[in-house]
Amino acid sequence: MCSNYAPVTHPDRLRMYFGVDAPAGIRPQVWPTYLALFIRRHPHADVGDDAVPPREALAGVFGMIPHWAGEMSFGRRTYNARSEVVAEKPSFRDAWRHGQHCIVPAEAVYEPDWRSGKAVPTRIERADGKPMGIAGLWTSNRKATGSEVLSFTMLTINADEQRLFNQFHKPQDEKRMVVILAEDQYDDWLNAPAGKSMDFMRQYPAEELVATGNRGLGL
Repeated sequence: MCSNYAPVTHPDRLRMYFGVDAPAGIRPQVWPTYLALFIRRHPHADVGDDAVPPREALAGVFGMIPHWAGEMSFGRRTYNARSEVVAEKPSFRDAWRHGQHCIVPAEAVYEPDWRSGKAVPTRIERADGKPMGIAGLWTSNRKATGSEVLSFTMLTINADEQRLFNQFHKPQDEKRMVVILAEDQYDDWLNAPAGKSMDFMRQYPAEELVATGNRGLGL
């Protein structure tokens, strides 16, 4: 499961690949409960005004804080959502049911390679040098602080048969990977109704990704 990633922070890359402007103050490395960037469909995208962009970038907490949660620390265990059970889990089911889709722009994600018997931090990124657009869900909470707090989670799928991501985590653990979208899926995902959400839960091709760590993966 992805608990650490390098966000896209350069304004030019955000405009070029995601069509958004960046909020200020985003850290170069993100861990659960850090403030980070997510992209959602602009709430007024349908008004017919050319001045309203189809997408907007917002700062939110990495780790879903559902509307009923009373503490910001809740996000320490909700930064990933398993797509197989997301519709049932109290932390995620409202956002899933309402189709509150978002994209998490990332230069790379980090996973532990345990094949040496100890965790070797490994960076995974697209082989073509473009940033990743990771499928996620977002929500809003007012209970934890008394004012509105936005938060988001990354969606994950099984990766037992994915030739790159199945190298990570402990041998006895299920292999998982984040859902990486193709560029031509970005608006489809942001605009998709809840009933179509599962259509996007697919593995990204291993040959289109590269991994680098303290030692080669030998893939």
